[in-house]
Amino acid sequence: MATSYPKNKIKVLLLENIHPDAVAAFESETYQVETVAGALDEAELCERIKGVHIVGLRSKTNITKKVLEAADKLMCVGAFCIGTNQIDLEDCSERGIIVFNAPYSNTRSVVELAIGEIILLMRNIPDKNRDMHNGKWSKSATNSAEVRHKKLGIIGYGNIGTQLSVVSEALGMDVYFYDIMDKMPLGNATKCGSLKQLLNTVDIVTLHVDGRPSNKDIFGEAEFNEMKDGAIFLNLARGIVVDIPSLVKNIKSGKIIGAGVDVFPEEPKTNKDPFSNELQNLPNLILTPHIGGSTAEAQEHIGNYVPNKVINYINSGNSFASVNLPNLQLPSQKNAHRFLHIHKNVPGILAQLNSVLVKHNLNLLGQYLKTTEDVGYVIFDVNEDHSKEVEKELAAIEGTIKFRALY
Repeated sequence: MATSYPKNKIKVLLLENIHPDAVAAFESETYQVETVAGALDEAELCERIKGVHIVGLRSKTNITKKVLEAADKLMCVGAFCIGTNQIDLEDCSERGIIVFNAPYSNTRSVVELAIGEIILLMRNIPDKNRDMHNGKWSKSATNSAEVRHKKLGIIGYGNIGTQLSVVSEALGMDVYFYDIMDKMPLGNATKCGSLKQLLNTVDIVTLHVDGRPSNKDIFGEAEFNEMKDGAIFLNLARGIVVDIPSLVKNIKSGKIIGAGVDVFPEEPKTNKDPFSNELQNLPNLILTPHIGGSTAEAQEHIGNYVPNKVINYINSGNSFASVNLPNLQLPSQKNAHRFLHIHKNVPGILAQLNSVLVKHNLNLLGQYLKTTEDVGYVIFDVNEDHSKEVEKELAAIEGTIKFRALY
């Protein structure tokens, strides 16, 4: 598609070892692509993001208000992961910057890690493995059990939680779940009316919630006290959701006899940086470096999914599956110019836009509109002949956040 802005002038900044397929996808569009192996802190990113149209990141880079103020040409943010809590979505919306993530691509990978860790912890494998490496033969069935008929409690019944529910049930586990939203149980899973009910019931607790600020330290001393003695605990969700000192205390006391942690409140920006946490060297504890979604399959899926969404938006205005802007799924653009107008959701904008088209005698071939509470997104397909004055007038309408035209 020919566009009103040369593709070879579009700059892409990809951080945190984004999959090569993403680089290839953007380069195939003739975009200028720059890659950075690790994360960038706020000051570094404020410098690097100047002149950038598209930025891609994973979980360790924060797109803050200050970063967005420095981003003079930014159009799209691609989160090559599930979560978007590291991105100031509200400020992105106010600036007309669209955000895409990959909500499903690494679901299976996280589920398989959870299943693997549950089995290992139930068999006390971390300690037995360490003993063997230290020359100690500790053959015993003490604290070793099958997962069959054990009660698994899933906190957060979203994409990962539901798939974990299905796979766990296939292994013979009795599944219970709790979610703040009303969710339909899959298979024979039992929905709990409260977190306390779940914690009082199950043998294994696994967290699969998002990292929104309100979820900070949602699991602490009070929640551990409600769990059964000798329970297993997993956090493969977000580092901020568990109070680490409380977890340490309950492992040391024997209340928790096995735990798996993949995420931490503070994580190294790159593999070259050191890792230090008070969970280190505790018994029957699996620590992994935030690798829940780090499989070849998941990264390949993400590396193709997110660029596809971003490129489609750049080339056609299609915002379907966006995290923050109104979702519009558009037909292909044929024999027309396309005007894309992001604006504040206030009365009278659409009328003003239409009046400009009427004033310049433009034939409207298609009109597509979607709004959220705060933002409206409207697209016009018009006959090809129009002056630059039309674009200037559309962009000058009060309440306009961002305007562009595709030829």
